[in-house]
Amino acid sequence: MKGKVAIVTGAGRGIGKAIAQALAGAHATVVVNDVDLGAAEEVARGIEASGGKALPVKADVRNEEEINRMVEITVRKLGGIHVLVNNAGIILRKPAEEIAEEEWDRVIDINLKGSFLCGRAAAQAMIKGGQGGRIINISSIMGGVALPPRAAYCASKGGIVALTKDLAAEWAKHAITVNAIAPGWTVTEMTQSYFSQEPVRRFVLERIPLNRLGKPEDIAHAAVFLASEYSDYITGQTIYVDGGWTIL
Repeated sequence: MKGKVAIVTGAGRGIGKAIAQALAGAHATVVVNDVDLGAAEEVARGIEASGGKALPVKADVRNEEEINRMVEITVRKLGGIHVLVNNAGIILRKPAEEIAEEEWDRVIDINLKGSFLCGRAAAQAMIKGGQGGRIINISSIMGGVALPPRAAYCASKGGIVALTKDLAAEWAKHAITVNAIAPGWTVTEMTQSYFSQEPVRRFVLERIPLNRLGKPEDIAHAAVFLASEYSDYITGQTIYVDGGWTIL
């Protein structure tokens, strides 16, 4: 991926961090985005220390103005955008009847609206550049199956699957592919304490045919594939990286 420029949102930690590192390892220049600039800067420093190229940029994916600024900075400083990974997201575990309107809005705004706003801004730059591009959305196994109590999260991630299909159909004429990755149960800084609970760990592992929890690198490897020329003829698809959870 030498010569390619990739933006990864929510890349300050977890899956986003692993994706940013993997893309840099494949010789892409990576814009490390996060709402926490300090976290983004730390990841960017790590990439640079390993011989890669990275640019930290703060932006809230709910804010159109900040997203447009991030894209403008990327194009001005790095010459264009070839890849966007919409990774920024949050989860809410709460019974549906107890979810407040503002809680629902926050999940949908970050996970679904944020993916659209970032995708639109990146696509506009890609279309103007005339060289096509790759947009990779991060959905979830819960975008295809229910696992209460996560109504807002499931709705947002299911929406990403549908959004991916529509944008793939709309932007194919511009040589822009749009695909999604649906991670399974993945251990990150955010989920480590959750999986440390023995009943939770046992429940999850009993349902995973490969009999292990996912690692951020598992998702990152799929992202590099979808960002590369090896996925040229794939668009509108959701790839489940879940150890087989959804096949049972």
